[in-house]
Amino acid sequence: MTPARRFYFLFLIALASFGWIAGPATAFAAPPAKAAWSGVVTYVVDGDTVRVRPPGGGKPVSVRIDGIDAPEICQAFGPDSRDALMRRVLGKRVKVHGKRHDDYGRLLARIELNGDDTGQWMVARGMAWSYRFRSSPGPYAAQQRRAKAAGLGMFSPANGVPPVYPAQFRKQHGSCYSPAR
Repeated sequence: MTPARRFYFLFLIALASFGWIAGPATAFAAPPAKAAWSGVVTYVVDGDTVRVRPPGGGKPVSVRIDGIDAPEICQAFGPDSRDALMRRVLGKRVKVHGKRHDDYGRLLARIELNGDDTGQWMVARGMAWSYRFRSSPGPYAAQQRRAKAAGLGMFSPANGVPPVYPAQFRKQHGSCYSPAR
């Protein structure tokens, strides 16, 4: 399959998964990427990804929390990170500030619970890192420094091993969702 044909095929799958080509009855279900909307968190995938049911109902939208990177679910502290996010937001109404869709089709967004930034909350408790990109330490670098200095969450000496940033973990071990596992 040529790269252009593969891209077109993946593009059609993405459109169908968001209900944008399924017909007029489902086309309104997924809110636009660059919009703020409220919905209820129906599922927590891991420490930085949730599913949120849109205001009009319909299929929950997969939302990747912008500005953070949580441990992979199969790496040390991954389940702890997921569980912390689950206790915080599962079943609750949140405000989603969409930005764009990532390479996996998830809505990249800031999530607020009662006016509090959930990404900031996760990093401040040592449950996720401030998302680094190139030379930028990310939007929650100050919260991460404080959590690390206080030995919170994954930075606790009681864990026995220092945490490994998810991108580094994936380079060493591959994806948790790899078919080989």
